[in-house]
Amino acid sequence: MDKAIKIKILDNEYLIRSKENDSDNVYKIAEYVNDKLRETDESSGGISEKKAAILTALNIASDYFNLLEERDKLLEEIQNKSQSLISVINSKINE
Repeated sequence: MDKAIKIKILDNEYLIRSKENDSDNVYKIAEYVNDKLRETDESSGGISEKKAAILTALNIASDYFNLLEERDKLLEEIQNKSQSLISVINSKINE
């Protein structure tokens, strides 16, 4: 069942609907977005909230895609190392 959660971002309150067991996650996300918006506002010097929101969204999306790329590289590295280990184990078994 959905639950209404009140969050605050840049001094504006929003009522968010979320799964009942997901409220902690919603609060963490709201805090993260709020912090990122404040960082953008501070570094950009007095731009409108709309422009700050767009820049923040672009920065968050960039961070997300960079993390996806890092994850893919790590998964490839794990797969390569796993294949190497399997080869070593198979060669020892077949000796």
